[in-house]
Amino acid sequence: MSAEIYRDAWGIPHLRADGVGELARVQGRVTARDRAWQLEVERHRAQGTSASFLGPEALSWDRLARRARLADTARRCFAALEEKDPETAAWVRAYVDGVNEGLAEVGEGLAEGGPWAPEFARAGLAPGRWEPWTPLGVWLATHILFAGFPAKLWRAHVTAHLGPEAVPLFAADGPGTAGSNGWLVSGERTTTGHAVIAGDPHRWIEDPGVYQQIHLSCPEFDVVGLAVPGVPGIAHFGHTGTVAWAITNAMADYQDLYEERLRRTGAGVEALGPDGTWHRAARHTEVIEVAGEADVEVEVVETDRGPVVAGGPEGLDDGTPAALSLRHPPRVTADLGFGALLPLLRARRVADVDRALDAWAEPVNVVQAADTEGGLLHRVAGRVPVRAAANGQRPVPAWVPGYEWRGWHTPAGAGLSDGVAVMANQRGPAAPLGVEFAPPHRADRIAALLAGRRRWSAEDMPAIHMDTHLGSAGPLLDLVAGVPDTSRGAALRDRLLAWDRHMDAGSADAAAYAALRSAVVRRLAAHPALAAAAVPPAWPEVLQPWLALVPRVGFALEHLLRAEDLYGIDRASIVAAALEEVADSASGASWGETHRLAPWRALPDPDSPDAAEPGLSGDHDCVLCTSAVPGLTDRAARGPAARYVWDLADRTRSGWAVPHGAGGAAHRRDQQPLWLTGALVPVLTDFAQLTKESDV
Repeated sequence: MSAEIYRDAWGIPHLRADGVGELARVQGRVTARDRAWQLEVERHRAQGTSASFLGPEALSWDRLARRARLADTARRCFAALEEKDPETAAWVRAYVDGVNEGLAEVGEGLAEGGPWAPEFARAGLAPGRWEPWTPLGVWLATHILFAGFPAKLWRAHVTAHLGPEAVPLFAADGPGTAGSNGWLVSGERTTTGHAVIAGDPHRWIEDPGVYQQIHLSCPEFDVVGLAVPGVPGIAHFGHTGTVAWAITNAMADYQDLYEERLRRTGAGVEALGPDGTWHRAARHTEVIEVAGEADVEVEVVETDRGPVVAGGPEGLDDGTPAALSLRHPPRVTADLGFGALLPLLRARRVADVDRALDAWAEPVNVVQAADTEGGLLHRVAGRVPVRAAANGQRPVPAWVPGYEWRGWHTPAGAGLSDGVAVMANQRGPAAPLGVEFAPPHRADRIAALLAGRRRWSAEDMPAIHMDTHLGSAGPLLDLVAGVPDTSRGAALRDRLLAWDRHMDAGSADAAAYAALRSAVVRRLAAHPALAAAAVPPAWPEVLQPWLALVPRVGFALEHLLRAEDLYGIDRASIVAAALEEVADSASGASWGETHRLAPWRALPDPDSPDAAEPGLSGDHDCVLCTSAVPGLTDRAARGPAARYVWDLADRTRSGWAVPHGAGGAAHRRDQQPLWLTGALVPVLTDFAQLTKESDV
């Protein structure tokens, strides 16, 4: 069998092969060549071995990965896949074979001083070997914190120190910490009579990026889409020519934390179960290598609920008696949903996508799909357990009956309204499956923009991608309006009240609003009434971002300012004082001068210092969701990790873009200017228009 690699002008790989297995092999190979360093980082993250080359900063993650048994879960899931779905297992193996071929090629190039990823030299590494289960481990490591189970620790913490009434005040609804936009416009609302799907997944902006533009073609299918490097196929966003699909995070709750009572015995560790008796827990130790420091031994314990991810028989590091086990579907079922991937590639109609997604596991998504025959789909996909409502709110006691899992929810479907469906992580079809959702601002804004015109085309969609109206500004500006004329901040008050509420990079008014917001957040977080919640419990470092008070105040500012009473805090006085503070220190800077991109890199890049990163428009509650952390930083580490427009009238009228580029030395960052302005790379599918790179 044979396979061919083609490239377009942006270096995006277009792959053609005689069969499905051979196509998977060449996908793995080209991914290794384009994203070798990224694959090395992800392999280590899945194994819990990142500290071996990144040093002690990565140790907290490695501990979590080991204690949560990510690699072991991936092995189990792959073994079950081999038994139940040997075709998919062979397809994954073919991808891994290709990855190893490509990494060997990179390794040879590095040995010869070739122009491969310079990070290997800086880290003193050579590419390692992938196992057949490694893609499943990469998927697990990417999404284990995606559902935000540490938020349950925050709810328990704030309940203990401020009371249960504090939980809704700090809810993610006002706003949350995750976001994506997706909208489906049916043919009755387009200029062509065929549907258009558009959107942008919001994740950590990584360099290299979490999404890889790719074109996969063989006799069975021809698909363009956004792949996750290290995982075969196209899971989240794809277009086969006759059907297209896209997802947003459903914000469902499908991971539980159990408080465990553990004790040591001569034979090991036991855990108290809901039947009132002690049960033997699995236990072993592992050693984590730490660059520049001594190795660290980690005890791995697993109860009948799941792996213990924090604490243990002796409690936390500060002596607090506590232990938490994590229960999540892949560990329980040995199924990551990889059985959906090949059927998605083979889909021709929305009914095919619908059937494929019945096998989806995690993360739980809201899916929108459309086909060339007018078929439409809007549904939840993924596995959510049925259990007590308390499980979704906080860690629950493992030794008390009533918190067990009792089967699975049936994923919900939804319809369209006036030919449009909008999902931006707000309460929607997944509402019965979740606890906290994103505020409605982005979804309402997209719906309002779409309602402003009867007919839309694919070319119109980037204007929605780039909309910067800040829907959450109202509560703070309402308090600003009450600042008296005698205040030193009166002139700034008038400026902000006249501001159009658009977070544009060149806007000094947007910068002034953001400075005021941060000043208010810091003053609220420092107030004695909230002081009890300021010191988080001694959970592992990797979980601490969910427990920090300042970001929690920043993301919940709407609720805190609108609450009937906030522990007696005089919010009007705080806003007035913050307004004077900002007025006294006003620099006249624009929003983009401080709201700069802050991509995550495993190693610092000497060629891209922080000061050189571009300024950004947008903000957390804008459709252009480039998320600052009010009160902490204006830098944006989260944002659109890709953009896409899928046109069902003509796939070649579709477009896409990623924050950096396709990868490799020549195309590492060449899409960034497009991403910054909202422009899209055209989707090409005709191999005659492409440049052939090689036969493999």
